[in-house]
Amino acid sequence: MQWPTINDISAMTALPEGYRFEKLTRADICPLIQAIEEWFPSVSVGAASCYVTAQFYLEKVVIDDETDKDVIALLIKKGDELVGMGSWERESAAMTLYARLGVIAPAHRGLRMAVLAMELGEKIGRAMGAGFIYTLATMKMPQMQLALERAGYQLIGFMPGYDREEVSPGVVKRVFEAAYAKRLAPDEEFLRPEDKNMTPNARRLFDIIFPAM
Repeated sequence: MQWPTINDISAMTALPEGYRFEKLTRADICPLIQAIEEWFPSVSVGAASCYVTAQFYLEKVVIDDETDKDVIALLIKKGDELVGMGSWERESAAMTLYARLGVIAPAHRGLRMAVLAMELGEKIGRAMGAGFIYTLATMKMPQMQLALERAGYQLIGFMPGYDREEVSPGVVKRVFEAAYAKRLAPDEEFLRPEDKNMTPNARRLFDIIFPAM
């Protein structure tokens, strides 16, 4: 699974006029960290907290023309202004893509860029040969859930206590998150589990979530 070039990525999804995607460079790391801390104040704890540490980018994220790392972070810019970021992680053995963190500056929200970034993740996955893309959404506000559903993602369940959030100053709680997924491969590549291999509870839930299979 090879990451597409920035030219390929730019051709996949048209951002609103004046906005563009850019790949991360070393010079972008500190400004991006500062922006994420400003746009996403609760990022100090939990799974996304790695996005405010420079070492995460240096070790895990594609920088400049690197191709051997499993996480890509695409910047959204308007002129010289950094206004957003979307990131994905490839799981090459499973040929799967995980949509990690996406953030948009408050002044630039309302332009459907979150939906466009989700659609871009799907297109990147297909271009890389991924058969499946998934993500987790916060349950403290519906906007992320709505954006995923508008982009055609399917709610497949809830993760109880997967992540941690600071719910008030100095108080950290484990939180529920909604799990969303989208199949990218054609239907004929999917094998429906046999009823005999599922417990009654598993079969009932499977039939609710995937009634057409």
